[in-house]
Formats: sequence, structure tokens, C-alpha cells
Amino acid sequence: QVQLAVSGGGLVQAGGSLRLSCAASGRTLSSYSMGWFRQAPGKQRVFVAAISWNNGVAYYADSVKGRFTISRDDTKNTVYLQMNSLKPEDAAVYYCAIDLKRKFYIGAEYLSEYEYDYWGQGTQVTVSS
Repeated sequence: QVQLAVSGGGLVQAGGSLRLSCAASGRTLSSYSMGWFRQAPGKQRVFVAAISWNNGVAYYADSVKGRFTISRDDTKNTVYLQMNSLKPEDAAVYYCAIDLKRKFYIGAEYLSEYEYDYWGQGTQVTVSS
């Protein structure tokens, strides 16, 4: 069983920054690919960023590229999402997720929420204009 605890959301002004954390229990995160997704009200959950288990390569949605950074602290068994230059359209509930399959991504499988096996509870990010 894997548990993912998400924290760090809140209210920030446009242009500001937040750092989300996803702390794991039951698994060593460095051994698995991790993803961040977000869901705005009335919309589907969409991919934000992922980090691969084998080489630490990071993947980003075009909408956040250059502004968000996914990283991993193996000593804390935690994955982070640093969000800079936030925009009102970044407002959503953010979720982290873990892919337990330890596969090598051939295509863009990391984009799909169905690729992931366990999810954190989500944290609200609100961006005021």
C-alpha cells in the first residue's frame, strides 16, 4: 500500500510562487516515476509534470514549461512541484501520483492519469489576479 500526502497549496497573487510537496509512505519514491496533475472546476484532470524513475528526466505540460519544476528529494522521500510566475489559469486542485510499473516510457504514457497507480488527496491552489 502506498500513501501520498500532498501539501503546499494556498492562495497566491498572480506572478507569485508556491511549492507543492508530495511525501510518500510505503514506497521509496526514487524507484518510481511520479506525476503531478491538476483539475480546475468543471474540467478534467490534466497532466502537469512528471519525473521518471530511471534517469530523473522531467516532463512538463506546455502550459507550465519554463515556470514549473518537478524535483525529488530522496532523503525525504518527497517529490516537489515548484510553481513560479503563477497565473490565474493555474488555479486548480493539484494531485500527485505514483506509477509503480517501473517501465521505460517509450511514448508519452506519463501524460495519462491511467498510467498511475496511487494518488494523493489533492491540494487547492488559488491564484488571484
